[in-house]
Amino acid sequence: MEFGLDTFGDVTAGPDGKRLPYAQVIRDVVEQAALADRLGVDSFGLGEHHRDDFAVSAPEIVLAAIASRTERIGLGTAVTVLSSDDPVRVYERFATLDAVSHGRAEITLGRGSFTESFPLFGYDLADYDRLFAEKADLMAALLTEGPVTWQGSIRPGLKDQQVYPKTESGRIKTWIGVGGSPESVIRAAELGFPLALAIIGGAPARFAPYTDLYRRALKEFGRPDLEIAVHSPGFVAETDEEAAELLWPHVRGMMNRIGRERGWPPLTRDRFEADIHEGAWHAGSPETVARKIAKTIQDLGIQRFDLKYSAGTLPHDQMMACIERYATQVIPRVKELLA
Repeated sequence: MEFGLDTFGDVTAGPDGKRLPYAQVIRDVVEQAALADRLGVDSFGLGEHHRDDFAVSAPEIVLAAIASRTERIGLGTAVTVLSSDDPVRVYERFATLDAVSHGRAEITLGRGSFTESFPLFGYDLADYDRLFAEKADLMAALLTEGPVTWQGSIRPGLKDQQVYPKTESGRIKTWIGVGGSPESVIRAAELGFPLALAIIGGAPARFAPYTDLYRRALKEFGRPDLEIAVHSPGFVAETDEEAAELLWPHVRGMMNRIGRERGWPPLTRDRFEADIHEGAWHAGSPETVARKIAKTIQDLGIQRFDLKYSAGTLPHDQMMACIERYATQVIPRVKELLA
């Protein structure tokens, strides 16, 4: 069982309550990863976004900076928006990260939860499904690190083409991130990618049909058993009450900002606390968080749990304290509960 941490590089607030500069947020993310490495967390993931409330649009560069400050922690994405990127360049960038980090690079391929990258890079949202399907297929071929012959409709084809650099291990560990699409679950199994399930709303146990579908699909495609990971939001404080109080203003601001874009009603305190008690949030005291993570692991039969510890403008010092509690108290307690 592995335990990771994820962040989207949310633009945070300073002591005066004002937003910090993007540059400072990125430097703080590097410090957060360095702390996680020192404390023995297994992996660290960075999301890719192209909007003003997140500082990380080029996660591979930030991960390379983290590689220079760390020794053992896995370095990956949460997620790489493959639909609006070129698979050849994705492979090249991560193979380079793999080299500088001594084999610690990972990729999680996904469609992304936002669509700003489509107009930014000249893609049509009408091609949303086709872009991801074809590019995931090409990515699977590139990851074999042999000559690639591929033909599709969204980019020029390749014929016996080599892509460099090659990795020392022969393959970059690559997941497909899924937010709730059965078609994406089946595609991950068909292409032979481990599954990373993003649970950002609803009780984790409700996602058991997706993990069951994935395992059935692996068998139908003649694939061996592959790992399943869960990415879910959370926060570790000294007490349950403190966790809710610290999170509430930052989560409310984040969700209401996104909600205005998508036509959602304003987030209420009751709904937020219900999602902590019964939904996707793994937040509270170390004991509360450990028990909920252990239940998620048991309910879904997963091999990795990644806590998305950032939340809107939640300050850097509070995230550092959360990382320390997660590493030193939550993870050991989860292992005890599972044993």
